[in-house]
Amino acid sequence: MIFIKYSIFAIISTIVNLAFQYLSFYFYSGCLSLYIAIFWGTLFGLIVKYILDKNFIFYDTSKKHSKKFALYSIMGILTTAIFCGTEIAFDHLFDLKYTGAVVGLSIGYIIKYFLDKKYVFETKQ
Repeated sequence: MIFIKYSIFAIISTIVNLAFQYLSFYFYSGCLSLYIAIFWGTLFGLIVKYILDKNFIFYDTSKKHSKKFALYSIMGILTTAIFCGTEIAFDHLFDLKYTGAVVGLSIGYIIKYFLDKKYVFETKQ
């Protein structure tokens, strides 16, 4: 059951990420627009994913939100590098930035689950 919930939340977060990237491109398509879009997508996707993971995957009840979010974000540095690298590579090689984003996010979320389980949240599972 946890795999299904985590997968659904990863899909939701991916949609949020891509939606904010799309909005970023809608409002700005100039110099470095891909990197700016990735930034906004990552930021909002991270916030949504943190809330869902904390409450419905790891059932974390601690009130140390800023500390947990900071640690959660640090664990996401590697996975964000995977996501960004994949999206940028797909954009430059195939002109398929959103496909690259989905592939990169999928790989990153799998790795992130294990990092979060071990280092961020005290699981009761």
